[in-house]
Amino acid sequence: MAVLNLVALIFATLLLLLRRSSGAGAGISSDTLNSGGNITDGETLLSASGSFTLGFFSPSTTVPTKRYLGIWFTASGTDAVLWVANRDTPLNSSSGVLVMSSRVGLRLLDGSGQTAWSSNTTGASASSVAQLLESGNLVVREQSSSASAAFQWQSFDHPSNTLLAGMRFGKNLKTGLEWSLTSWRAKDDPATGAYRRVMDTRGLPDIVTWQGSAKKYRAGPWNGRWFSGVPEMDSQYKLFYIQMVDGPDEVTYVLSITAGTPFTRIVLDEVGKVQVLLWIPSSRVWKEFTWLPRDACDDYASCGVFGLCNVDDASAPSCSCAVGFSPVNASEWSRKAASGGCQRDVPLECDRNGTVTTDRFTPVHGVKLPDTDNATVDMGATLEQCRARCLANCSCVAYAPADIRGEGNGSGCVMWKDNIVDVRYKENGQDLYLRLAKSESGKRGHVATILVPVMASVLVLTAAGLYLVWICKLRAKRRNKDNLRKAILGYSTAPYELGDENVELPFVSFEDIAAATNNFSEDNMLGQGGFGKVYKGMLPDNKVVAIKRLGKGSRQGAEEFRNEVVLIAKLQHRNLVRLLGCCIHGDERLLIYEYLPNKSLDCFIFDAASKYLLDWPTRFKIIKGVSRGLLYLHQDSRLTIIHRDLKTSNILLDADMSPKISDFGMARIFGGNQHEANTNRVVGTYGYMSPEYAMDGAFSVKSDTYSFGVIVLEIISGLKISLTHCKGFPNLLAYAWSLWINDRATDLVDSSLAKSCSYSEALRCIQIGLLCVQDNPDSRPLISSVVTMLENETTPVPVPIQPMYFSYRGTTQGTDENTSSSMNNMSLTTVLEGR
Repeated sequence: MAVLNLVALIFATLLLLLRRSSGAGAGISSDTLNSGGNITDGETLLSASGSFTLGFFSPSTTVPTKRYLGIWFTASGTDAVLWVANRDTPLNSSSGVLVMSSRVGLRLLDGSGQTAWSSNTTGASASSVAQLLESGNLVVREQSSSASAAFQWQSFDHPSNTLLAGMRFGKNLKTGLEWSLTSWRAKDDPATGAYRRVMDTRGLPDIVTWQGSAKKYRAGPWNGRWFSGVPEMDSQYKLFYIQMVDGPDEVTYVLSITAGTPFTRIVLDEVGKVQVLLWIPSSRVWKEFTWLPRDACDDYASCGVFGLCNVDDASAPSCSCAVGFSPVNASEWSRKAASGGCQRDVPLECDRNGTVTTDRFTPVHGVKLPDTDNATVDMGATLEQCRARCLANCSCVAYAPADIRGEGNGSGCVMWKDNIVDVRYKENGQDLYLRLAKSESGKRGHVATILVPVMASVLVLTAAGLYLVWICKLRAKRRNKDNLRKAILGYSTAPYELGDENVELPFVSFEDIAAATNNFSEDNMLGQGGFGKVYKGMLPDNKVVAIKRLGKGSRQGAEEFRNEVVLIAKLQHRNLVRLLGCCIHGDERLLIYEYLPNKSLDCFIFDAASKYLLDWPTRFKIIKGVSRGLLYLHQDSRLTIIHRDLKTSNILLDADMSPKISDFGMARIFGGNQHEANTNRVVGTYGYMSPEYAMDGAFSVKSDTYSFGVIVLEIISGLKISLTHCKGFPNLLAYAWSLWINDRATDLVDSSLAKSCSYSEALRCIQIGLLCVQDNPDSRPLISSVVTMLENETTPVPVPIQPMYFSYRGTTQGTDENTSSSMNNMSLTTVLEGR
């Protein structure tokens, strides 16, 4: 016992000396730990530019004695721990020490000198050092080389619950090394939790979240462009992208961040939710950019085998059986318990005689492809070869292209045997070809043969009656359409200028609209404003649309409704939103537009995280697109149309971030020789209104030019015109002018554009913006001149003079700035009565 006590005393003395010894590689500001060096609790390593910190921390305030060694994002402290060394072996006191050993690399020792964690670095030597890189990767390497090939060990090979840029995710098929994420046990407990997120390499590569031994969520098979259940990867997330490797030795992807993107991390949290989090430097907070799973249909196999999930209720999945199938247990399905799945109505020919027969395939459009665990893949086959092989194999129940890149319907072949599971409808999803018997009514074929003569005679007798009924209904429908057309055109402003006899008005029944929006379900609502609500819907032809339902007490009256219908029906331009239909049903008035998935412009440029999605080339494209849309309205159409309510919330963005001007309810048409008009009813949004319009009710094409200038300055700065105190100035125009006149105009550029901005283009746009907001309409350029200045950098831009119209009226006087933005923000204009 005395010997043991003596050994412990000697070790404690050596440990104390070790802590006090200066391991020159230790210290608070260094990023490197040399061989023999150490850091103790309270000391840290800091990456070269200070972005990441390695040190000791306690995640729990209730048990502060539990200490862990981890890496965190310096700016947010231990609220964002990215990697934990000893997650399952915490230290019980603050006496821990991290040592750089020449034998095993990094060792974490507790107060008694026992090893709590080790990197077990193969090949470590006296010349090995540990370094915390600016990427957040802790590496052990040869001191003489910083190349990644010289890394003897790295934390990126041993992720915790977080994926960072530059990290691999997947599997090395030769060595068995797996890069996966494992959740924490709880928010304040980094021990190994219940959830794992891994790359499933059976069939096509797929990302699967497991809860214990059960699948919780599946991203869908990799199709060459995205994981099929996350098609938005291809166009939405310009902040980051993945570089996929799908080869014989390795199936992995590496997360890459685009220039100018704020610090991004992907976290598997303690309840199995995958979050994409962005650090917003200005507010010093983490913003959840997106997350998975998103809805009930993302729950694995929620509708069972051969079931299709389509969300219409946020709290429960809506399941249906594929064509040719019926629920295994109908009573369970009626209770929305559909995990039992579906069964065939008619057996396949192969099932009956084991030979190749006339079974057919029916396409299931727009879905996340089924789980490929039971699938076979041939990347060299064509789609036709795939179909033939599936038909020749009695076990094959469905097929699809394995790679959708290139032209046509894709290439490669993936075939499912026995059943398919975990299929859901997804916007921009893929096509799946499902095998069915040639005749789904095969079991009733004999009966049908007997009934044919009887049915033929019945049809002959009833045909004439049905024909007469059809004729009557057709005439009634035509009368109804004519009445609706007259109801709109009869009171439209200046109908003679539109050529009302040629206006094609696509009418949709109220019943179809109600069905498309699930009876105007709140889950389908995209947004709302002063004119009513906007819903996402799917029409009977499977077209996804945005439906504006004007409130019965809406400030958009019958005249504005008629005006918008007739105007957009006659106007067609790539930078104007398309009207697909309208409806008048009693007091109900509805407008149906093309659905644009990327929301309105204000949702991006004024949002702390989403603004990073719009780099400078994209914003410049939007500025030019809006100018072309206005040019069409003012000059290139056979009418001269003044929009009168141009603002960022009325500029919608399509899948490619191309702009489309919307909301024409307040637009006015000028005759051939008309250049200006007056009104006692001023409509629009203060801040975007030109001074002559807001104060005197006078409007012209130059009124839209003024609004365009405001929008340009908002796009460049990311600041709202509605701010009553903008950087110490009364509003954005005053702030922009001050910077311009003091040769500091580049300071107006949004900080999110720092790495992507062409400052020469931005300065030119600022000058054009200031030119457009001149007080005197005669001093503002025509939009045709604006387009020329934007498109041709050699075209001179006149020097603007100081705009004096800086007064701004607050939102209490009727602006719509407090209205929520929406996916299709059609209805947010406010009517302001003139003085």
